[in-house]
Amino acid sequence: MKNPVFTGAAVAIITPMYEDGSINFDELGRIIEDQIARGTDAIVICGTTGECSTMTDEEQLAAIKFTVETVNHRVPVIAGAGSNDTDHGCALAAKSAACGADALLLVTPYYNKTTQAGLVAHFTAMAEAGGIPVILYNVPSRTGLNITPETALELSRNPLINGIKEASGNISQVAKIAQLCGDELNIYSGNDDQVVPLLSLGGKGVISVVSNVKPELVHNCCKAWFEGDPKTACKLQLEILPLADALFCEVNPIPVKYAMNVLGWEAGSCRLPLVEPSDAHKEKIEQALEAEGLIQE
Repeated sequence: MKNPVFTGAAVAIITPMYEDGSINFDELGRIIEDQIARGTDAIVICGTTGECSTMTDEEQLAAIKFTVETVNHRVPVIAGAGSNDTDHGCALAAKSAACGADALLLVTPYYNKTTQAGLVAHFTAMAEAGGIPVILYNVPSRTGLNITPETALELSRNPLINGIKEASGNISQVAKIAQLCGDELNIYSGNDDQVVPLLSLGGKGVISVVSNVKPELVHNCCKAWFEGDPKTACKLQLEILPLADALFCEVNPIPVKYAMNVLGWEAGSCRLPLVEPSDAHKEKIEQALEAEGLIQE
């Protein structure tokens, strides 16, 4: 049995930026402190939501190191360190681990993709290079590549491969992973609209975008489930849905960064090729925040 890296709701945290596009570490520190104060169970830095794909290695490692030092062991810090180049991924994994991260989040190779056998070789190499627990990241809509349940089973036999962030949206596939892997692979929802369904299959939590704007809501949803109160968990899952819908009205993290700016954080803009949301979507995001009581009149 592998102990989960975290249980509950981890925030896939944004990376706030100045007007010139450089990382605003002061604001990142403030957001981290707010997240911890409001009950977030873990922090994922330099994931998709953190815009790692437009960061240099130096920026990525600086953000990871800053987060580790700011958090100071209060909650686990999970570092996005994946790549579609295995050698590059191995170097990032080793350096991220050296920064003090508690675990690594490693995405499937994108664009060049690979076979299922290639996935096993890719993740095994990066896990061994990092030497700390690994959460696989399966997001076929972005990468064009799916980790099959059988491949998840093979990877789960590696003592360093601790979990999987399942963002395929395929509940049947998640059920098959749970059946095959049991306690050898901790399952986390990669979709805010599927937290409770994955928990019901034995999942350990969620890596959440919604947690950026209301961490206590997603935390409490998971907490209710683990405390044996599925009715409350279901109620909170349904409360999450309008926020999740609004925060994914355009490609993540465009809407959540806009939302954080609306809420008074100095989130800044996304780096190109991501641009501002449309006016119609801005209105939708603002309406969802207001409905949730996050915008004070």
